[in-house]
Order: sequence, then structure tokens, then C-alpha cells
Amino acid sequence: MKIDVVTIFPEMIRGAVGYSIVARAQAENYVTVDTVDPRDFTADKRRTIDDTPYGGGAGMVMKPEPVFDAVESLDVANTGARVILMTPQGRRFTQQVAVELAAEQHLVFVCGHYEGFDERIRLHLATDEMSVGDYVVTGGELPALMIIDAVVRLLPGVLGNEGSLGDESFERDLLEYPQFTRPAAYRGWSVPDVLLSGHHGEIAKWRLEQQEQRTRDRRPDLWERYAENKRHREEQEAALKARKRRASRTD
Repeated sequence: MKIDVVTIFPEMIRGAVGYSIVARAQAENYVTVDTVDPRDFTADKRRTIDDTPYGGGAGMVMKPEPVFDAVESLDVANTGARVILMTPQGRRFTQQVAVELAAEQHLVFVCGHYEGFDERIRLHLATDEMSVGDYVVTGGELPALMIIDAVVRLLPGVLGNEGSLGDESFERDLLEYPQFTRPAAYRGWSVPDVLLSGHHGEIAKWRLEQQEQRTRDRRPDLWERYAENKRHREEQEAALKARKRRASRTD
């Protein structure tokens, strides 16, 4: 995968992607993460990338020319890149969206500042608008980094143990089950006996029960969707068993 970040603060991106899983993924050639500064595509001495809004109003707006030129320098028309505008108005980023983006070959994140973007960037350059939550931060760099981290760790081979992905929060609309490690007892708090039993079937049952309980208590929105999907699966399984019974009686 190739990831490019259009930002007036490239050092923010370079610093963050130089650590942990994203750094290792780059070292092992699973992904490249580069930055493009729209100031490099300006024509004036001040390298101006913003201006006052037409119609008046507080703040400054990012100009279209340097942003268009910066993104188009990445050959997005030929690579089929997803050009993602980081904005509070965008689609809510979720684990499901991370899975979707992890299937792409080229992602371009456009990070805004000030009062936002000239609308022509939104209408004619971006393929996606994305938000990490219902709050406003100073610029798009931190939200872009959150998405990059979530996506890169999903790339095949990056984590090494692919099985760990299936147990994480938000997979199957469930939160993750509680985790424990040594010592088995600490300050009078003990690890649940089932985890020490060595009985894999009972451990799997306990973990699923814990996932369901946590999701029901902490994220009723996820629980509602999970419960509906679970009912649908059970109805399908019941219908399949009924058909098999009818077929066996006919035989």
C-alpha cells in the first residue's frame, strides 16, 4: 500500500509514523508513508495557502490551487487513489471502514487547518470525506494518523499473528473480552478460574459471554446490531435444520 498525506506540517506525520507497527510495516515494505506540503505548490514569496472567505466571516480558508496541485502531483488519476478529506463533516470512521480502506492500493489524506477548505476541493478533488468523531481539533493530521494506524495494522503480514485481529474490539460488532496475564493472583485479585483450566471450549464460551456482556453494558448501539444479526443467523440455522429434517423424512 502507498499512503500520502497532504499537510502543511509534514514533520508531524513523519515523526508519528517512525514508531511502532507503522514503522515496522514500512521497514518490511508492506506500506510506504510519504508527505506532500501544499506550500511547495505556491507561487508567492510568503507561500500562501489560505485566504479570507468570500462573503465575510471569521478565520481563513485553505485555497484550492496549492491543494489541487499537491494532490495531482501524486498521479492520483492513474493510481485510482482514494483522496480522503479529513473533516468533522465527513463519514464516521469505524473498524469496518478501516477494513474497507485496507483493501486499497493508494490512499491520500488531505489535512486541513483554519476554517476549512475551499468548497471546490470537497466537490471536485476529494473522493471521500472522513471524521474520527463529533469534535473539532486544530488540524487534520492527528485524525489522519489515527486512520493510518488502524488501516496499516490490518494489512496482511503486518501484525505477524493474523488470528489476533479476529478477537479485537468491534469485530463482529462486539467489544473485546477481558485479558489477564501472570501473576495469577495480585493484591488479592485473582484471574478467573476458567482461564487457568486449560479447557479451550469453556474458555471460548466464557470469552464470548464476556464480550456480549461488555457490549450490552457499554455500547448499546453495537449490541442492538449484534443481537439483530445473531437472531438472523439463528433463524437461518433453524430453517436449514428444518429443511434437512424434511428431506430425511422424504428419503
